[in-house]
Amino acid sequence: MRLKVKHNLTIFVGMDIRLLKEEDYDNTLVKWWKTWRWTPPIKDLLPDNGKGGIMVSKDGVDICAGFLFLTNSKTAWCEYIISNFEYKEDDRPEAIEFLINTLSHMAKDKGYAYVYVSLKNNPLIDRYTNCGYIKGSTNCTEMIKILNK
Repeated sequence: MRLKVKHNLTIFVGMDIRLLKEEDYDNTLVKWWKTWRWTPPIKDLLPDNGKGGIMVSKDGVDICAGFLFLTNSKTAWCEYIISNFEYKEDDRPEAIEFLINTLSHMAKDKGYAYVYVSLKNNPLIDRYTNCGYIKGSTNCTEMIKILNK
């Protein structure tokens, strides 16, 4: 069952959303990234040292999480979406879309005009497309330079 609320955000009844807590990075997110065979991002690379995101859960089970990077432009950056590999319910796609839409609306509420994301995973690209995102460049390479070494 779905409910519509302001900004056309669809709320999925039975799903909860909360801000990430200090312990989520070490106790949950790193495990999820490794289970999906992704390299976990360094904690201090993430907004608010790993707490600058949100978690979606249902019936006390954490389903997915993601981060919103805020900039000094009109563009926010939605990144590091990850889900609980062990959660096999049919509503996983809706939970991920709920997460994406919530992060997008958080950016809008903070005055941002655009939300940027860089993706390689086709099912995740489909989730973003369902949430109204449009494709820009494809086949990009992500690069990071560590400045304190």
